Amino acid sequence: MSLKYIDAHCHLQFEQYAQDDAELIERMREEGVAGIVVGVDLESSKRAVALAEKHEHLYASVGLHPNRVADEVFDRKEYRELAGNKKVVAIGECGLDYYRPTEVNDEVKNKQKEILEKHIALAAELNKSIIIHCRPSKGTQDAYQDLIAILQDAKKKHPKLRGDIHFFVGGTQEMQALIALDFAISFTAVITFARDYDAVIRAAPLATILTETDAPYVAPASRRGSRNDPLTVVEVVSKIASIRGEDPETVRETLLANSRCLFSV
Repeated sequence: MSLKYIDAHCHLQFEQYAQDDAELIERMREEGVAGIVVGVDLESSKRAVALAEKHEHLYASVGLHPNRVADEVFDRKEYRELAGNKKVVAIGECGLDYYRPTEVNDEVKNKQKEILEKHIALAAELNKSIIIHCRPSKGTQDAYQDLIAILQDAKKKHPKLRGDIHFFVGGTQEMQALIALDFAISFTAVITFARDYDAVIRAAPLATILTETDAPYVAPASRRGSRNDPLTVVEVVSKIASIRGEDPETVRETLLANSRCLFSV
């Protein structure tokens, strides 16, 4: 397979692909698209690993999403065992979400922070990258501010800690603070129909950007309202080149190298 693109965050193990996953995964192989299949809880993490084991161009990440910490006790032993698989290239997605919970209070925030810190410790122990979900409450950057503080403390204990801030929606200030902590930021196909992220995409060093689809969510402008899939990472890469006004092939090669380096793919 001639690798051209890496979708740094997709959920091919989800039920939305139950009918045609084999066909889609084969098309990815034909078109040079690799994918990191990301778990959101223990069961989906197990399915991500199983899928990655079957296909050379798929990899896995295992973790507990912040919106699921109330429904599952984080079993470090089980996640650690899963993470030992050679196809697991990252820990997560984990993090902070102050947007979606019905009630966001100190108890909810503290629980999310506690579980995030457990993921950080596991990533540091295993020397793997960490994939972080961070979504602030409407009109604020509160979750990013808390995340940056947590990562600053974590870097003192674990200097080699690194990872990706998945589906980045922060501003230039948050971007700069996160890349100073050795984190990449990744963008989805939302950039094909929303202009909210253009300034950050232009300001961020190209070497710190990853591309993802978060499939089956957030289809690009060409497919609005339909199921997304990892093949649309091609459109994300193209749009980043367009926004930055840079050579598309140079951008593609750099973004591919960024993901390969971060995830040791």
